[in-house]
Amino acid sequence: MSGATAREQSDVFAANRAIGRVAFAVAALRGTTGRTRVDEQGSLRVRFLHRTSSELEAVLVNSAGGITGGDRFDLDISVGTGARLVVSTAAAEKIYRSLGADAEVSVRLKVDREGSLLWLPQETILFDQARLRRDIEIDLATDAKVTLAEALIFGRAASGEAMQTGSLTDRWRVRRDGKLIFAETLKLDGAIAAKLQERAVAGAGVAVATIFMSPAGDAEVSGLRATAGSFRSELGVSAWTGLAVARLVAEDGATLRHDLALAVTALGASLPRPWLN
Repeated sequence: MSGATAREQSDVFAANRAIGRVAFAVAALRGTTGRTRVDEQGSLRVRFLHRTSSELEAVLVNSAGGITGGDRFDLDISVGTGARLVVSTAAAEKIYRSLGADAEVSVRLKVDREGSLLWLPQETILFDQARLRRDIEIDLATDAKVTLAEALIFGRAASGEAMQTGSLTDRWRVRRDGKLIFAETLKLDGAIAAKLQERAVAGAGVAVATIFMSPAGDAEVSGLRATAGSFRSELGVSAWTGLAVARLVAEDGATLRHDLALAVTALGASLPRPWLN
């Protein structure tokens, strides 16, 4: 392939990359939670459902049907004072093989005083040779409450496919009143299937999840540990300085989904509607 042809092909791929953005705000309005601002761009959409009189559910939809290298998606969500929001996705998100560029996902979440956010998207499935860079930034007011649960599945076991190689960078930063209270970056690159076999990584598991809760403490830890006998995954949970983190590692996506739903329920939350379909 000549240099000119390669450049032309690169330009074609770049022109066909998916770009999407959703930004919205919700507020407490006369005993209920309602949307006050919604901005949708590109292939990202959001739909709203009322769960209870005081709680609103937002369902994110990616009309592009998946994400691949060079795609860019941005989410910016604000929960107003006293508002209660649950966020999920209409389906599991698929990260397809990349020709070289990273797919980029940026999530910005803000929860004001006495606000509550449950973030529970369906699983992110990484195909072989996928490349994903995700950045999650959370800003909490003094007494805001947040529970986030994210699940990653490496490959499609039901189709006999594994994620042999690829790249994943998953960066989380949580601040309360502007002060950093939690920082974590997960990075897997190169021979991912081989790395997942290592005991210190996933012990041959191919499906992992992290649940972050703040404020949280011994009660949340005890609640999860009390139901540990019903889990099919390996579970670990700890609490410190007003927050708690739980990790799940499973042999497949179906097992992880079962246990993630069990964990969220044990924490006193109701599952979003897409999880029940």
